[in-house]
Amino acid sequence: MSAVISMATRETRRDDLSVTERAEMRGLLDTYFEGVTEAQFARDLDEKDWVLRVFAEGRLVGFSTLAIEVVILSDGREVNVVYSGDTIMAPEAWGSPVLARGWIRLVRRACAERGERPGYWLLLSSGFRTYRFLPVFWRDFWPRAGAAISEAGRALRDELAGRRFGAAYDAAAGVVRFAVPQRLRERLAEVPTGRDRDAQVAFFLTANPGYSAGDELVCLTELSDDNLTAAGRRVVREAGA
Repeated sequence: MSAVISMATRETRRDDLSVTERAEMRGLLDTYFEGVTEAQFARDLDEKDWVLRVFAEGRLVGFSTLAIEVVILSDGREVNVVYSGDTIMAPEAWGSPVLARGWIRLVRRACAERGERPGYWLLLSSGFRTYRFLPVFWRDFWPRAGAAISEAGRALRDELAGRRFGAAYDAAAGVVRFAVPQRLRERLAEVPTGRDRDAQVAFFLTANPGYSAGDELVCLTELSDDNLTAAGRRVVREAGA
């Protein structure tokens, strides 16, 4: 019987990362993505507020970067928006809920610091594993299998993505195409036999046919308790958030 690996998360403000910690994160990302340049990694990181790192027995096995902003929309509404940046989990850590727990705990606390207002998560996904995070924890999100995006949802997605990514955002396709994309390395980009029978995975492959070239599907969900699935509510309880 294999030993259970102990994993834990660590929240760090981006400004508090050391040079060594930044290099360690870039090294992990480069292990699983092609096209990771020092300049692009630094630019993405420097646009974020927080880094959530995952450690297994003291060794870095994953991280996610995020920014949280108060956005005044074109219709005058104020909303909290969470933007996810570089995110990776080593295959050995895929079965653990530790990233989800830590992410939800950090996001709920950081959004509360910004003030009480509606919250949304704008997620870029170039792989089906990242996309699968949405149906596991959220009831309503876009785009998804079996439900067309509402007119209001599309307008909100397009406004937020357009502001954030400018000309790199293709509103008609619902994807972001960076000039220098980061692409999952072949062993991770491949869809295991049978996984495409999952409705959400099959939808992702249809909605983002250029994922292997680094195209990022723009996804949007409301960060409200009412929008959590049963699994999402359980993670919130376990996180003590």
